[in-house]
Amino acid sequence: MAITRYSSILVTGGAGFIGTTLMPALLDLGDRVAVFDNLLEQVHGPDAKVPDHGPTYHFIRGDVRDQAALAEAVAQTQPDLVLHLAAETGTGQSYDEVSRYTGVNVQGTAYLAEALRALPKARRRVVLASSRAVYGEGAYRDAGGHVVVPKPRDPADMTAGRFLPTGADGAALEPIPTPEDAQPAPGSVYASTKLMQEYLLDQALTDSGIELAVLRFQNVYGAGQSLRNPYTGVLSIFGGMILRGQHLNIYEDGLITRDFVHVRDVAAAVIAASTADAVTSEPINIGSGEATTILDASRALMRNLGHDETALSITGDFRIGDIRHARADISRAADRLGWHPAISFEEGVAELAAWIKATS
Repeated sequence: MAITRYSSILVTGGAGFIGTTLMPALLDLGDRVAVFDNLLEQVHGPDAKVPDHGPTYHFIRGDVRDQAALAEAVAQTQPDLVLHLAAETGTGQSYDEVSRYTGVNVQGTAYLAEALRALPKARRRVVLASSRAVYGEGAYRDAGGHVVVPKPRDPADMTAGRFLPTGADGAALEPIPTPEDAQPAPGSVYASTKLMQEYLLDQALTDSGIELAVLRFQNVYGAGQSLRNPYTGVLSIFGGMILRGQHLNIYEDGLITRDFVHVRDVAAAVIAASTADAVTSEPINIGSGEATTILDASRALMRNLGHDETALSITGDFRIGDIRHARADISRAADRLGWHPAISFEEGVAELAAWIKATS
């Protein structure tokens, strides 16, 4: 039987994009819901307000790097469900701020595990928001039909305009949907910290009685995503730029692909992982299962915002650690959680564009 009620839910990073989308469902699922969030200015702006969702909701302002504050929040709330959403995100920024990313994503996760293990033993569950970034370039098929995960692309090749991953023999590869059993090959500091979150929780919660569900999100987008944070999703960044009349710089040759999954579909997946009768620590991909080029996504956003689709340039610029193709194999999510994405990219990008226009 599925779980229908929790006495206490704790959401780290719960004032953010995904947490805010989740909140109505969580208030129905838990007798009490607490959020632990530092209201980071980069994400929330300089005048962030403490959210209020009613009498069963409690907000605790704190940083997961503050071991004492996090331990106190866990002890105070005694959660039987923890959604660990708190994380620094952004491939490019992680390259420049290594200690910040490891402090939040790795050390903060270690502090959370220790705080949970200090609680009296009881049935508890942790749902971790991980990332497809842990796969690096993800799964490809070579000319012999073998599934391979190529090594990260060489910046020297990319500078020369050679953007396609190749096999060990230098031959071309065909991208395929990446299954969860693909060998992790993180190509950025951010990706490495997300993979470490998975390992830490899996190992630190062993024999604790605490269940762990690991959800690897693809590119999450939708209304409510920060338009001010330069390291948030590409669609919200581009949306803000389009409305400001800025020319879009499309990286590489425009044919980078991403698996865009709507935030409400992601929220539904989190609830499915929270309410399933049983979960394991085996990771589960959460995506649309479809690949969309950045060029096509940019043009779709421009159309929906009523702007000239030609106001962009394909420049050949690139970011170290970026991956070329992303598309998830989502069959495990269907099998284990009964979850399927419900919102098409066309529907989602139209909704995002309408929200951007209304809030800008």
